[in-house]
Amino acid sequence: MNRSELEANARAMVAPGRGILAADESTGTIKKRFDVIKAENTEENRRAYREMLFTAPAIAEHISGVIMYDETLRQKTRAGEPFAELLAKQGIVPGIKVDAGAKPLAGFPGETITEGLDGLRERLAEYYKLGARFAKWRAVIDIGAGIPTRFAIEANAHALARYAALCQEANIAPIVEPEVLMDGDHTLARCEEVTDAVLDSVFGQLFEHRILLEGMVLKPNMVISGKKAAKRGSAAEVAEATLRCLKRHVPPAVPGSAFLSGGQSEAEATEHLSLMNQVSGLPWALTFSYGRALQESALKAWGGRAENLGAGQKAFLHRARLNGLAQRGKYTASLEAA
Repeated sequence: MNRSELEANARAMVAPGRGILAADESTGTIKKRFDVIKAENTEENRRAYREMLFTAPAIAEHISGVIMYDETLRQKTRAGEPFAELLAKQGIVPGIKVDAGAKPLAGFPGETITEGLDGLRERLAEYYKLGARFAKWRAVIDIGAGIPTRFAIEANAHALARYAALCQEANIAPIVEPEVLMDGDHTLARCEEVTDAVLDSVFGQLFEHRILLEGMVLKPNMVISGKKAAKRGSAAEVAEATLRCLKRHVPPAVPGSAFLSGGQSEAEATEHLSLMNQVSGLPWALTFSYGRALQESALKAWGGRAENLGAGQKAFLHRARLNGLAQRGKYTASLEAA
């Protein structure tokens, strides 16, 4: 383990005014995005779309890292430059999604366990050679009648810690992502209760697995009401509850948290992040690691058409800039129309 390399990359990923672009959609997931804009899900279209994002002018002013899918890490620009090299040259840390997805947890209806540990050591060695300097693993915790169970929480926390240990062994900084889903009709208080339990278990396992906390980044959910809740918490309540959870469970040694958007609208995710960053004296950086909340407008503006590349980049940079401001606590809703 190269401690200095891990720490440097983790700090770079949560640098002031910048955040992480989650461009790690699987082939199946990006098909759903392309279907909305009636674009064919071909390898070339996927490559062209990612190139549009990665070559947006001055992208590095707002983006510190990019999470890629296996296919994307191996792809190149039309000019023949590997994406990882293109990003690194701009001062953006290249990353890779390494889990194999959430699968049903045997014996526990409605709950999942993330797979992908088999062969991970060898894959990480290859990804490092391809230019990846951080990785991501997502655990999924759903809230429903009788779930999550303590066993499901602990099983996923254990897998996250095993993944993180293998990453640091390979000199790849791990993003640890325990996502409590915002699906369902649960209250904000119930989300806070579950998020408390999840973060408690995750950091317990990270400690047991001897993870270098200074060389990792947390990717948590925000504490938020379920989408179907009869009464949803306000933006201020989301920010307050999320900070309470983090203060209870995230050690100051962790450089920062890069929040997932988890189904929030673009504006919601940005506003919540900004409100949290208006609180002074926090021991870690709070930034973003958004997928749809950074890409939705850009995808629609591009529409799968080469002639719309400039429009797609403009829409992407607008959202990246607003989230960069939110990372400094300086976002206002009036900026949406700017």
